[in-house]
Amino acid sequence: MHTIGMPERHVPDIVVARLPLYLRALSALQLEGHAFISSKALGERLGIGPAQIRKDLSLFGDFGRQGKGYEVSVLLARLREILNIAHEWLMVLVGAGHLGSAVANYSGFAQRGFRLVAVFDNDPQRIGARIGEHVVRPASEMEQFVRAHSIRLAMIAVPASAAQAVADVLVHAGVRGILNYAPVTLNVPPGVRVENIDPVLHLQHMTYYLGEDGDEAIVSS
Repeated sequence: MHTIGMPERHVPDIVVARLPLYLRALSALQLEGHAFISSKALGERLGIGPAQIRKDLSLFGDFGRQGKGYEVSVLLARLREILNIAHEWLMVLVGAGHLGSAVANYSGFAQRGFRLVAVFDNDPQRIGARIGEHVVRPASEMEQFVRAHSIRLAMIAVPASAAQAVADVLVHAGVRGILNYAPVTLNVPPGVRVENIDPVLHLQHMTYYLGEDGDEAIVSS
């Protein structure tokens, strides 16, 4: 874990999860022409208390200026260092179906330090097809490609039944971070990080709170 101007210490994962939110807000502020931002104003944008923001950032160093707040460009640069995105990360995508195609065509990755370099699938009807700027490669080439290009990040957009086998190959080839779109929990060894993107889980999370609003829950038998 990177620290700026202070000894290395354990940083709670919930704090790390908020850092990209700060980065995104600061990027927008820079585009709007803001040179400085207070923790109060930043918190109002994000719905996070200013004390929490100050506490989070203090784990990595002293960023604020008395009476001025945070210098946007400086904090942006340091957050990129802390999050290890001061350089470009190469990544691969496994799965070229409807979801995989949408992911492959998403332009936001390149703007934020990530470059998709290959798309793989095992469906003969998809292999050789073009998705955005990529030609879908056979899954049989995946392990060799990942090793040859020292890929450390991968995205999985395959059916749940195939996701674990795909993850096993990727990890064996050297991948250490997986963004998982498959609706299944992956088993990976220590040192490999998995982030799950399952919209149904988020919807179920939200419906709990809708029920608390007094709306009658719909129960199916």
